[in-house]
Amino acid sequence: MTESIAEPAPGTAPRGRRKRGPSLGDVAAHAGVSTQTVSRVANGLTNVEAATRERVLASMHALGYRPNHAARALRSGRFRNLGVVMFTLSSYGNMRTLDAIAVNAATAGYSITVVPVERPTQKDVSIAFSRLLEQAVDGIIIVIEAHIVDGADVELPEGLSVVVIDSTQRPDYPQVDNDQALGARLATEHLLSLGHETVWHISGPTESYSAGRREEAWRETLEAAGAPVPEVLHGDWSTAAGYEHGLAIAERPEVTAVFAANDRMALGVLRALHEAGRRVPADVSVVGFDDMAESDSFWPPLTTIHQEFEATGRRAVELLIAEIEGRPEPVTSTVVPTRLVVRASTGPAPH
Repeated sequence: MTESIAEPAPGTAPRGRRKRGPSLGDVAAHAGVSTQTVSRVANGLTNVEAATRERVLASMHALGYRPNHAARALRSGRFRNLGVVMFTLSSYGNMRTLDAIAVNAATAGYSITVVPVERPTQKDVSIAFSRLLEQAVDGIIIVIEAHIVDGADVELPEGLSVVVIDSTQRPDYPQVDNDQALGARLATEHLLSLGHETVWHISGPTESYSAGRREEAWRETLEAAGAPVPEVLHGDWSTAAGYEHGLAIAERPEVTAVFAANDRMALGVLRALHEAGRRVPADVSVVGFDDMAESDSFWPPLTTIHQEFEATGRRAVELLIAEIEGRPEPVTSTVVPTRLVVRASTGPAPH
């Protein structure tokens, strides 16, 4: 018995063979225009009459034509892709900043490629740069809150646009950061204004750029007020670190005011004080830093420093795209103001 094989219908591709997509010429024939006109519309050029553009777009839609963006990028040398080098994706500030970068990049017609850095070392940062260059990016935003980028031995990609967030004092690249020093000063001055003799500080990791700026401003504010400067307690930004230091603070009746370098550590302090029977704020006042979305739901609601992560991410994208597109601004530092948000976790010093 001989098995018959059905012939493909006219105009269709043989079974098992992928049908070729419509070409630029197909669209031109369908719309009744030249291939040059279709190319101008596909590349977003403006030298096409509105009615003609609409006819070409309608033909693209009818035929299912998709412009070859990869080929266009190879011809123009621009990929409309921004690289982001980021140390830790788990911190509140980094995630809010990354979200702002992604939203503003998309609004400007760019995609992003994120490369996390496991350790903020020269080697790991260099590897991240290499990976991004392989991904064909037009520029890079660096979000590494460590002093590693300050070092002259860390070579940033030559000839590539770079903007740095929250990690450097290098004068050769545009920088964007929240005003860490202003926030720490506002937090410390607020507690001193309530009559507390001094303010204890739970700082972030010693290698953290932002933690160092907050600690420095806290110390300078106490010294300017003539207040004693207690020993610094270092944490790792986690709730567990705040809890551990909070247990030790709870056993020291002379501690009446605590400034934690982020809200998560402040939350740990609140839990430890509650468990130890130290009332907040009647016995101990607590201030955080970040103004997390949940901070007003802590018990008591947390007095904290508000950071504008959205503004920081938006400004970094603006600076980077301006340089990529040939509209570079002078190399300067953009400092986004921080502000004090007073809630129920702070009160007058106990008598």
